[in-house]
Parts: sequence; C-alpha cells; structure tokens
Amino acid sequence: MESGAEILVKCLESEGVEVIFGYPGGAALEIFDALQKSKQIRNILVRHEQGAAHAANGYARVSGKVGVCLATSGPGATNLITGVATAYMDSIPMVIITGQVPSGMVGTDAFQEVDITGISDPISKHNYLVKDTKDLPRIVKEAFYIAKSGRPGPVLIDIPKDVAASLVEYKEYSRVDLRGYKPNLTGHKGQVKQVVQLITKAQRPLFCAGGGVISAQAEKELLFLAEKLQAPVVSTMMGLGSIPREHPLSLGMLGTYGLARANQATQACDLFIALGMRFDDRVTGNTQKFAPQAKIIHIDIDTAEIGKNVRADVPLVGDLKIILKQIMECLDCSKKEAWWPEVEAEVARQQANEKANENKKGKAKEQAGGRELADEVHPAEVITALNRVLPPEAIITTDVGQHQIWAAQGLNLQKPRTFISSGGLGTMGYGIPAAVGAQVAFPQRPVVVITGDGSFQMGMPELGTCLEEDLPLKIIIFNNRTLGMVKQLQDHYCEGRHVSVSFRKQPEFQYIARAYGALGLCVQKKAELSEKLAQLMRHPGLAVLEIVLAAEHNVYPMVLAGKGLDEMVSEVCVVR
Repeated sequence: MESGAEILVKCLESEGVEVIFGYPGGAALEIFDALQKSKQIRNILVRHEQGAAHAANGYARVSGKVGVCLATSGPGATNLITGVATAYMDSIPMVIITGQVPSGMVGTDAFQEVDITGISDPISKHNYLVKDTKDLPRIVKEAFYIAKSGRPGPVLIDIPKDVAASLVEYKEYSRVDLRGYKPNLTGHKGQVKQVVQLITKAQRPLFCAGGGVISAQAEKELLFLAEKLQAPVVSTMMGLGSIPREHPLSLGMLGTYGLARANQATQACDLFIALGMRFDDRVTGNTQKFAPQAKIIHIDIDTAEIGKNVRADVPLVGDLKIILKQIMECLDCSKKEAWWPEVEAEVARQQANEKANENKKGKAKEQAGGRELADEVHPAEVITALNRVLPPEAIITTDVGQHQIWAAQGLNLQKPRTFISSGGLGTMGYGIPAAVGAQVAFPQRPVVVITGDGSFQMGMPELGTCLEEDLPLKIIIFNNRTLGMVKQLQDHYCEGRHVSVSFRKQPEFQYIARAYGALGLCVQKKAELSEKLAQLMRHPGLAVLEIVLAAEHNVYPMVLAGKGLDEMVSEVCVVR
C-alpha cells in the first residue's frame, strides 16, 4: 500500500519528469514530503508561486519537454494562475499540480480553499479535481498526454489533502484513450493538393512562421520549402528562431511592432502561407487590410484557429511537420525568382528619407540648445553589442515592454528555442523566472535575461532561487525610469491625458544584485557599454547589468490601432 502522494511521484517519474518548480504549503505537504524521497526528480524551491509557473514554462520552451510546477491550495494556487494563462496563450505544455483542502471540506469556504478548477477552466487545456486516490495513475497519464499532444497547453491537477494521504495499492496505467480527443495529424490529401496548386501558381509567395513551427520541430521542412521556392519568411514573436536571422530569406518579425520589410512584404505578397499561428491582433493590425493581395493558406493543428480572425482560402489541419513533408512530396515546380528585393529597396528608400529628416531635427534641436544625447546609450546599440558577444546556443528570455520589442526586432537569433518571451498574454515578471527554468534545463548554456526596470521588480524574487541553486543568469535591465511602452501608447492615443507611468524613486539595482550574491554593474554612458557587457558575460555566476536610458526612446516602426501593416508610424527604423 502506498499513499496518494507517493503514487503521484511514481507517476511523475514514469513520465520522465526530472524537475519540479514549487512552493510548499499545508495542503500539499504530503506531496512535497514524497518528492523529497525521489531519486529522479529535482525539487526547485522558488520564491513565489507565479515564479514556479513561469519557470516551468521556460523549462518547457527550451527543452521541448512538459514543464511541471506545484503549489498549495488557496493563495498558492491562485498565484499560479497568471502563469497558467501565460502558458495557455502561448501553447506551452505544462502540468500544474495544486494541493486542495480535504474532500469533505471542499465547498465549505475552508481555510485556504479556492475553486481552482473553476478558476483555471477557461485558461487551461484541461483540468482535474481528483476525488479518488485510485484515479491518480490514470489522471496523471492523461494530463501529460493532453498537455503535449495536439496543440500543447497547460493541464491542472487539483489534489485534496486526504487523497494525497490515503493508502491504496498502486496500479500502473499505461494506455490513454480519451473519447472525443483525437488530434488530427495528417493533412487532408485534397487540401494538400490545393495548397500545392496555389504555391505553384504564386509569383510572390511568403511564409509566416508561428510558434507552431517550433512546437512541431518543423524548422528543417520550412527552410527546405522556402529555399526551393525562393520564398521569404516572416515570423511572429513566438516563431522567432525558426529560421536563422541572417539567412537571406529571413525578413524578421511582422506585425504591430514588426520590421518594415516584413510588414511591407506581407502587404505585397500574393500568397500568404501561415504556419502554426493564431493571426492575433499584434500580427495582423486591421484584419480587413491584412495581406490584401494574397490568397491565404492556414496550416494549424487546432481547428478552432482556422478562420477565427482572418479568412483562410485553403485551411489545412494537422501536425505541421507531417503536413510540410506531404507538401514537399507533392511539390514539383521550377525555382522561382526572388521577388522581395524590390520591397527591401523601397523600405531602404523610405528609411533613408526618415534618417535625413531625423538628422535635420537633431541639428535643429542642438542649435536651439536642446539636450546633448551624444554620450547616452541608445537601445539599438545595446542589442547590437549583445549580438557581438552571444554565441548561437545562447538562450534569451525577456519580460514585456519596449525592451522586449527591441530584442525581438534586433537579436541575431540562429536557432529555435533560444528566444523565450511572453507573447499572447504579455506578462511582466516573466523573464527572470523563465530564465531560471531555461538554465535548469541547460546548465552549461549561457542564459541572458533582457528586462525593464518595471518588469525586473516583478520578477526580482527569483533572484533568491538563482542564489540557492547557483544559477549563473546574466540579467540586463533597460532602465528608463518609466513604463516605456505604456508611455509610448499614451503619447499616441491619449491626446495629452496621461496617467502616471514614471517611477519618481527607484532602488539601487546594483545593491539589490549584491544582496543576492550577484555581480552588479551599471552603464550610464555609451563609452562604457562594450566593456561592461563583456564583464557581465565573463562573470562565472549571477550578474546584473543596469543600462540607463533616456525615456524619450520609443519603439518603431509601430502600427496604430485600426491601421494596416503598411500604415506604420515610422520614425527611423533603427534596428533591422
């Protein structure tokens, strides 16, 4: 006879779980006690339950495995919820385990009781409230299968305290058969044929790599087709890294904060091939103006996404890797002429004009006694300098805001699963705990966090986890003493009406770093950047580099609400 907690640990071990990120509490004590006896599973004690969820997310994204986190009932469980929603929006495979008050007290408003299955229902792929200890092997097996099959996502298991403590005979559950849940993997042959016909006829085909390319490990197939067709590739934020940034066919990120050439190519193409993407508003801008000249092929494993936001002339449901192989087998066309150089030439002309206008404005400001900016660091210079020192295998995590977009626009990403950022939910406080999960998954690879002064203070508790686990994260803080993206949006939309977005007083980030045993550095002038960045990367342990920026720096190009991708607000596009 074994307790429910011991059976749970056995089930996790049989699923190949090696790491759990968690924070203990009364309703989960039996589970944590059983975990301590496991010789296979490493229990990482985080400093906040939300950090546990984000760490499991980061672990899953870089490793391709299911991330697992654990918390107690009530506030412990609710603290996980933002992390559950973050994983759900970005289709990240996770299993979230929560303790619960004893079964007989469920529904009585007991101490630290909350209906976590009810709360998580709309933001999880599935959830369970375990009512019988004997059901645990089946539920755990199903949870992992659901989390990683089809369109990946988070699955929550809520375990009452008496279920974890009850003694039963353990019986292994090996076969999963879920009625009504049979993800389709192979593309319909007739629709594959239609896709091939459209590709063959197209004069200006364009691929868009979404996060599904990386989830399906379909990067090689994408590159093969792109090169065969001489079709350029744009990426969503979640798809960054699916094609090397320096590849001649890579046009970078499209969308609201996408690169000019990616957006212009989208508007000029005659065939838009969407691979594992949601067509969310940050990608499309005004959907009525999106890719106006193009037929649209939408390939996705989730039928609910097909036609949800943008019409699909040819839908194709299934596993992306399998479907791209089907297309490769059927495609027999002569090599097409590259069509996007004319788009790039037009973008270059526009940027040259904008640069000239900006230089005139700068000289006028200087002559009028404006503030001298020559010694100040520009965000683009930070990204350029970082590209020089990062090896191809480096993993970069970000928080959310201007720094996230500067990184997405400019980082020289060469491999998949190296750019980890909250895309769909846009979660501040994600970057540091996600980096904890990434570093645990790959201890020997450099892991760099790019964050802002606001986001850093949300993710800061996990510096304690770094200290305890000896994790050598490198954290770069873009400090402009304001919530820069909010300020930028206010400047465009609020007609002079501003809420407070500036921090009048801030802590000394260098001293916070030192309090956690980390190297603390600060860059205030451009001349210091290269040396301090090199010092950061050389340091063998945890290190924090604060870079002081002027609040005037904004993210461009930018597509305002209601506009099409070719109607960008474009000061100088400083990062290409």
